Amino acid sequence: MTEATAPAYPVTARNRLKRRHDRGRYDHASVHAILDSGMLCHVAYVIDAQPYATPTLYWREGTRLYWHGSSASRMLRAQEGGVPVCLTMAHLDGLVMARTGFNHSANYRSVMCFGQAHLIEGDAKVAALHAMIERFYPGRDAGLRPFSVQDIKATTVIGMEIEEASAKIRAAGNLDEPEDMDNPSWAGVIPVATVIGAAQPCPNNPVHPTLAGADGDGGRGRRIRCHGLCEHRRFGKGPAWAGGRSRGASLCRLWCGLNAGGVPSAAYLETA
Repeated sequence: MTEATAPAYPVTARNRLKRRHDRGRYDHASVHAILDSGMLCHVAYVIDAQPYATPTLYWREGTRLYWHGSSASRMLRAQEGGVPVCLTMAHLDGLVMARTGFNHSANYRSVMCFGQAHLIEGDAKVAALHAMIERFYPGRDAGLRPFSVQDIKATTVIGMEIEEASAKIRAAGNLDEPEDMDNPSWAGVIPVATVIGAAQPCPNNPVHPTLAGADGDGGRGRRIRCHGLCEHRRFGKGPAWAGGRSRGASLCRLWCGLNAGGVPSAAYLETA
């Protein structure tokens, strides 16, 4: 498939980049990779002529985005009737230091998505809630207490078909003017990364807790490789990462997605 025939979002006056067209992407692969490597977005909308931008967790299925929250949420109540929204998210990948203040910059990956928010109900709502757990904690949903009627009633799920979207990426070093090259100031890039820290277990955990999706392999150590970008080893039964010995398969997925330069958190895992 060539770049010209790859699936892409339509380019309109709403999502077309006005500056630095060379940094823009509209193809599904680029937009989805950035979306899938993040967890927190901002959803912008208008209530009574007042603009708001609310941070929230999100997840993607195909060309549809979802977010959720309390049924009492003002944002979700405003959106459930079907209103235009703009969902944005971004990764800061580096601080770029140049030889003049004007040329200082940042490396980043960002996405803007446009569409109509609408309420998700019935079986589709329950399925979306299960999909949310699998998105952030792969393999964990099956081991949890099922959602109760009250859980579902207390939660609102909003969906949005992506009508238009654009990605913007800067991944470059400092761009100095020739006449500034004699300036003795240090120049270059300071990388910035989001990382998963050491787990902080609940004090009420049992002695040998289980973690669906990463609860051991019958006593045999297994090395998890994600596109060759990282390696974590887990041992025996129980969540090794909760005991501080390793992070396990599920967390490996998420870790790679956040630190491998745009690899989705649902990255393919190989077990050796």
